Amino acid sequence: MKFQPDAATSYSIHSYGEGWIRINGERYNNSLLLSSTEGVLAWDCPSFEDLSETHFSELKRFQPELVLFGSGNRLRFPHPRWLQGLYAQRIGVETMDTSAACRTFNFLVGEGRNVVAALLLESGKP
Repeated sequence: MKFQPDAATSYSIHSYGEGWIRINGERYNNSLLLSSTEGVLAWDCPSFEDLSETHFSELKRFQPELVLFGSGNRLRFPHPRWLQGLYAQRIGVETMDTSAACRTFNFLVGEGRNVVAALLLESGKP
């Protein structure tokens, strides 16, 4: 799907498809973190099955008001215990499939929100 972003002063997702995402004109093919203030960072989590508490703990350093967790090609929820460190710092977490997380990220950035998207990019998985 291709987006027509509003005039953005931050990072925005221009388009995405199965196993890839285009952010500010650059294409990525691996899972990533996208901060509205710091940009794109690699996220060493190739699949949902590889997730652990450590993957969510590293998101605290961004101090976002909200984390969008894109769980891949379909909606899957992380273990609640893995999110406790974020909740303890009053950081909200919303889980959705990665395509919905992409759309939501752009919307929230357009509102000027401090948000981080943790996006699993999977290819060929249902």
